[in-house]
Amino acid sequence: MRIFSIAVWRSGMFAVALICATGGTVAAQWLSLPLAGTPRTPDGKPNLSAPAPRTADGKPDLSGIWRIDNPRPNEDLLSDGNSAPMLPSAAALYKHRVGTLGYERPGTFCMPHGVPDAVTVPSLPFKILQMPGVTVVLYEEFHMYRQIHTDGRQLPVETDDPAWYGYSVGRWDGDTFVVETAGFKEGSWLDNHGHPHTDALRMTERFRRINFGRMELAVTIDDPKAYSRPWTADTMRFELQPDTELLEHLCENNRDLGSLQQYWQGRDQAAPPTTGK
Repeated sequence: MRIFSIAVWRSGMFAVALICATGGTVAAQWLSLPLAGTPRTPDGKPNLSAPAPRTADGKPDLSGIWRIDNPRPNEDLLSDGNSAPMLPSAAALYKHRVGTLGYERPGTFCMPHGVPDAVTVPSLPFKILQMPGVTVVLYEEFHMYRQIHTDGRQLPVETDDPAWYGYSVGRWDGDTFVVETAGFKEGSWLDNHGHPHTDALRMTERFRRINFGRMELAVTIDDPKAYSRPWTADTMRFELQPDTELLEHLCENNRDLGSLQQYWQGRDQAAPPTTGK
């Protein structure tokens, strides 16, 4: 079982940290077992350099358990020196989130990461199940899931029931799986630094399986209420986690919520007024 812990003391102040502790792994089931369909080297180890598997229709099969290879995208979707083209209201909100070290991030309230940052948590892998008509993403975090429909349906033009992960449809462009998502509920963050979005967000994800053990993802953000133009995050890279399974994951962040709120609300009251909070 993995359990969210929450607050650490840094530079004399509270900072929210999403720290995942693993307990009871020695006795846990299915953490290490040889899975059928895994190519292997002569010594029996998974051959992660083998060609990417393909489905019956010849498309790359994205199925498997994946983990990001670098924690950077979880903190900031953009590399050093690059910035998103934020409108003034979004820029003010982002400045507030960075200035308060993200104490209001959804994880503080035991809410999961959104899209795309749910796949960027280094200690929490995710599982893709690619099937005819739908591809499902199972997040180890909070046992959440996301459906990407590939049955030819169109995205809803508008919805009275926005969703945390939005509504997603997928199609193939050669060997790249292209996912369009809209209908987002406001409240999730695009990354831990706090890049915001509104209900107008439309996101395009492009998944490409390089070989059996590696996958890449390019994400484009298009939100005219928060950004002056569409922008693309740094390419994310993932490593397959062979011969294992997802674990149960729970959140216990709320134990420190009162202390965090009291500390940062006191600082906000002492500071000059700010907009976009």
